[in-house]
Amino acid sequence: MKAFITGITGMVGSHLADYLLENTDWEIHGLIRWRSPLDNIENLVKNINIRDRVFLHYGDLRDPQSINKVVSDIVPDYTFHLAAQSYPKTSFDAPLDTYETNISGTSTLLEALKTYSKNSCIHVCASSEVFGRVPKEKIPINEECSFHPASPYAISKVGTDLVGRFYAEAYDMKIMTTRMFTHTGPRRGDVFAESTFAKQIALAEAGHIEPIIKVGNLKSMRTIADVRDAVRAYYMLVTINPKAGEYYNIGGSYSCEIEKLLNDLINISTIKDKLIIEVDPERLRPIDADLQVPDTSKFKMHTGWEPTIPYEKTISDLLNYWRDQVAKNNGSYLTR
Repeated sequence: MKAFITGITGMVGSHLADYLLENTDWEIHGLIRWRSPLDNIENLVKNINIRDRVFLHYGDLRDPQSINKVVSDIVPDYTFHLAAQSYPKTSFDAPLDTYETNISGTSTLLEALKTYSKNSCIHVCASSEVFGRVPKEKIPINEECSFHPASPYAISKVGTDLVGRFYAEAYDMKIMTTRMFTHTGPRRGDVFAESTFAKQIALAEAGHIEPIIKVGNLKSMRTIADVRDAVRAYYMLVTINPKAGEYYNIGGSYSCEIEKLLNDLINISTIKDKLIIEVDPERLRPIDADLQVPDTSKFKMHTGWEPTIPYEKTISDLLNYWRDQVAKNNGSYLTR
């Protein structure tokens, strides 16, 4: 069996590759761009170099010719479409790039799969951000909640979601779409709130910056899942009676405001009594999705999946990840 992961060098893609390497005998094929950093898959480099189950392919979602070649070379049995411009705040500055990568790029990939590997079982990763600003009476959010995107990124993921469902219905392709809620852990990008908090704490602990944690909106409610639980869910999605055209909310079981998440990270810091919180206006979005609490019963009933990694371990592992990165790179990081 061959699995194809777009975005294999990202947090989720790299953890999915780890999971598949450990729990299956599949070949793992990953899509990368020539400039993709390989830090998140450095543990796979030996396998890649000796061509032992893990293979990298160069391409770009915005270049149909490259995607056609990659898909026709692999002919994957399973496809996990995780690649995206995935940073909501960045999307306000670069909306067209976000739309092109996420909407057109998804269409490009599915068109290639339709032509060269139509029998592939395909996971299209949308986002809980599609729901955007949800009124309190619709919490927890189920799959039929209306879309009210609150960023260009969220709009692009509405497009991703709908493109995936369209190809499933129009071309009889086995495509499932997920709306994953907040998921974090080791390798989380530093443009996301809880990860930039952890990075700043690690930098301050090591003496590279003043003990000031710069923050944006702390009042948004989030339900937190561990990335390692998330990738197990994605594996179960495509292997447990996959149903073409279905769409699922997936998320953790622990909900809190961003402010509590920040305080929990501070409380496990070695310098917790020295840290100061400071609001940075540049970290505030023009509009925010402030109630992100999912109803995940549909996915759980279909697959039997349950999150198993405690919230406390997730945030501890995230902080330890950044401590390791700061030590490895001698603190040479922007505090974004």
